[in-house]
Amino acid sequence: MNNILLNNGVKIPQIGFGTWKAPTSEVTINAVKTAIENGYTHIDCASVYGNEKEVGQGIIASNISRDKLFITGKLWNDIRGYDETITAFNQTLNDLAIDYLDLYLIHWPRPQKYHDDYIEKNRQSWKAMEDLYKQGKVRAIGVSNFKEHHIDELLETCEIKPMVNQIEFHPSCLQKDIRNYCKQHNIVVVGYSPLANGKVFQCEELKIFAQKYNTSIAQLCVQYALPNASVKPLNLFMGI
Repeated sequence: MNNILLNNGVKIPQIGFGTWKAPTSEVTINAVKTAIENGYTHIDCASVYGNEKEVGQGIIASNISRDKLFITGKLWNDIRGYDETITAFNQTLNDLAIDYLDLYLIHWPRPQKYHDDYIEKNRQSWKAMEDLYKQGKVRAIGVSNFKEHHIDELLETCEIKPMVNQIEFHPSCLQKDIRNYCKQHNIVVVGYSPLANGKVFQCEELKIFAQKYNTSIAQLCVQYALPNASVKPLNLFMGI
């Protein structure tokens, strides 16, 4: 599987295994184990998914060496602030039963809970993530669903700029402006939901293109995403 180089020299696998909507049951444990056994090395997680313990059990069951995996975690919207971010990060490590993350992201830029002071709250959380990075507890840090001005607000005070911005990307959500911005700032774009949670299968234009090129709609969308959104966590629980 191909890798993409982040601006700090860390390599991230180009295709990831997404765990959104994965149930808190043996289903997820077995799915993660099977994904790893079939070549997935990038596991995309988030605390809000509520299944990090099961994901961790699946990783353990795979018997793969930790250094062979790239594991992403995310800070959820109801948590902001320096100490709060450190606590949330450590909880993710504990739930996944690992001692470091490969990538940690701020999941959304402006949560309702911190709507009026989100800029300062994001900066506090980012400072905590910078310190975790310096301590070697996470190999790369980034953001998710951030627009240009959200990243600008971080860049005004940050010491370490984001290495990743994870955004929605599929044929009906191209997000050209933020992708161009990230390219200019050497921030890798991770595109999620390349099949728009299955909605692409109802698109007549895509059916025509798939027939023209003798391929499936799924393959068409993923191949289209590869050069435009460098990395894709494919969510097998939601039709990608």
